[in-house]
Amino acid sequence: MTKKIIVAMSGGVDSSVSAALLKKAGFYVTGIFMKCWGPERPNHPAERGGNAADIADVSECTAQEDEQWARMAASHINIPFYSVDLVREYRDRVVDYFVNGYRTGVTPNPDVMCNKEIKFGMFYDLAINEFGGDYVATGHYARLQGNRLMKGKDPNKDQSYFLWAIDKEKLSNVLFPVGDYKKSKVRKLARDFNLPNSDRPDSQGICFIGKVNVGNFLTQYIDNNPGIILNSMGEEVGRHAGLHFYTIGQRRGIKIGGGPPYYVVQKNYADNTLVVAREYDASLMRESLTASNINWLSEKQSFPFNCSAKIRYRQEDQDAIIKYEDDNNVFVEFKNPQRAVTSGQSIVFYKGDELIGGGIIK
Repeated sequence: MTKKIIVAMSGGVDSSVSAALLKKAGFYVTGIFMKCWGPERPNHPAERGGNAADIADVSECTAQEDEQWARMAASHINIPFYSVDLVREYRDRVVDYFVNGYRTGVTPNPDVMCNKEIKFGMFYDLAINEFGGDYVATGHYARLQGNRLMKGKDPNKDQSYFLWAIDKEKLSNVLFPVGDYKKSKVRKLARDFNLPNSDRPDSQGICFIGKVNVGNFLTQYIDNNPGIILNSMGEEVGRHAGLHFYTIGQRRGIKIGGGPPYYVVQKNYADNTLVVAREYDASLMRESLTASNINWLSEKQSFPFNCSAKIRYRQEDQDAIIKYEDDNNVFVEFKNPQRAVTSGQSIVFYKGDELIGGGIIK
């Protein structure tokens, strides 16, 4: 019996090529667009008495355009196409997580939560249980070897970092058709298939929302609270516009003149102060960290163990030792001190090209 593959079609070239490759391989392919963001979506400003269009004004929202491109690509490939509305689920599971993180002083990663809760959560369940799919396919640059999640072949596009939190039990029903290709090859395949979106630029910014000014976006949810900027010696060197505008390691936008640039090293919500340091200041560096919400995608590890780790997307792999604290927490020691370790961000563990797990930096 021909297997049925449900492809998450975003309107971009990667998911469209994924669908075309699967159709060419002889599978029964259905494309589904996830509507997760739009001007009519539920939002907090409306609940606070504001206008529902406020957030649309600060985001380059392309939901309707994305759906049109996805529909045209599906029509060209000659596969069934549907759209599912996950606006409320996205608000509840991703936007709330993102905003509440900044409220409490950490810097969360919405793309990680989007993959966990939406793409490989709600969407996966709909695709398998309601649309009768045997597999779910996405345009992620990652690979699967059996149930082992591997980096994508293209080191410049590898997206495995954002997949550490998904349920490993679902990997047996997931496909990443473009994970074995470089981006240049995927573009060529799109032109070979004559896809209407073959030259469409890659999406940027927050998952499903697009490229936005994070500070302006958060202002729709969090009231500004200006305060003092201190250097690492406790001296006042400026004023900040509100702590949610800043993230650990940030250099641009601090607006302190004179001398070498400053970097954000700490956000103190108790007294509403922002702490900064020059790039040569030791307070920017950390030799270790604790991570929580650990999710293992490989077989259970025997502690302590050596591996490589990333504390941000596109960072080169860093040698580390992982030590057990409890079933939900690990202690990580790095061979070399790390710059701008940021609470709320993800740390992801690798052995070679295999993603073995990850967690959230405490």
